[in-house]
Amino acid sequence: MNHLVIYTKQDILNETRIRDNETKVGENIQVLPDEGNTLLERLQNSTARFVLLGLPEDIGVRANFGRGGAYSAWKPALFSLLNVQSNAFGDGSNMMVLGHVAFDDLILAADSINFKTKKGLEKARKLVAQVDERVIPVIRDIIRSGKEAIIIGGGHNNSYPNIRGAAEGLQLAGKIKKAAINCINSDAHSDFRTMEGRHSGNGFRYAFEEGFLKNYSVVGLHESYNAGNVLDSMIAEKERISINFFEDIFIRENISFKEAVQQGISHVNDGYCGIEIDMDTIQNIPASARTSSGLSTIDARKYVTWTAQNLKACYFHIAEAAPVLSHIKTDNKSGKLMGYLIADYIKARISAAE
Repeated sequence: MNHLVIYTKQDILNETRIRDNETKVGENIQVLPDEGNTLLERLQNSTARFVLLGLPEDIGVRANFGRGGAYSAWKPALFSLLNVQSNAFGDGSNMMVLGHVAFDDLILAADSINFKTKKGLEKARKLVAQVDERVIPVIRDIIRSGKEAIIIGGGHNNSYPNIRGAAEGLQLAGKIKKAAINCINSDAHSDFRTMEGRHSGNGFRYAFEEGFLKNYSVVGLHESYNAGNVLDSMIAEKERISINFFEDIFIRENISFKEAVQQGISHVNDGYCGIEIDMDTIQNIPASARTSSGLSTIDARKYVTWTAQNLKACYFHIAEAAPVLSHIKTDNKSGKLMGYLIADYIKARISAAE
């Protein structure tokens, strides 16, 4: 846990725009209590249900031949959430900002790598394995403590430590016998590439092959941007993997978006489930693989709401947002959209429990 940067209440207030006669979520949101000798004990001493964690890294994306920038998602997402109005629709008191995992040394090492060479890629992918090692124990303790994790940022390589950490946490808490959970993902890409060393394109494959991912649903997969051998391997696992293609939903209109999400939900609703969304599934949002043809922001919010309402969710992950890649450097739309998605997840989870 040496790489976990824990935030104080003053850290939170420094990012909260306080105004007279108003209350912002940042004023009510919790931070990690001091009571307890370990991270797990301190988490257990909090009354918060939802724990926010930032993963500011882009090594996994670059190790997958992608554009860097995913390190930049956490801060604008947090700023947006903290400055949401506290009102009858949510006051922030059931949330905790834990902090972020530090990757500065790994990013510095990655910056010296030539990603165009085989040796360079091998080095980068070993760094991604070190990212895994830092993320897994934090997620494990959040889930073991009985909280739900809300994870912001980093490449989709973090789906692997998310799934593994959640599965191990649930097992250690005595909630499941085997360390395996389901996962649903809205993404243009399957991230189910071969196990050729860790990167953002194979997080789900590693979790699947190592037994931490039981059933997997992908909603909105793009036909032209997934390798044939990858699709073949997924189709061969049709009992455990459900796919709905973007073109079937929005171009050929063979199925409605709501029906596609419902099918995905049905495939993973037999136990604990992680909810993932890659920001490159949303049209014209700065992301590692920005798309000009994707979900609308409204569709993305509906996906999060429907899945959070109807699944036994243990975590929610927003991956691959890269606000730093915006052509308008002062544009805050990515952070604000992530704030909406976080709020939608929390509202849906509370509604599902009522």
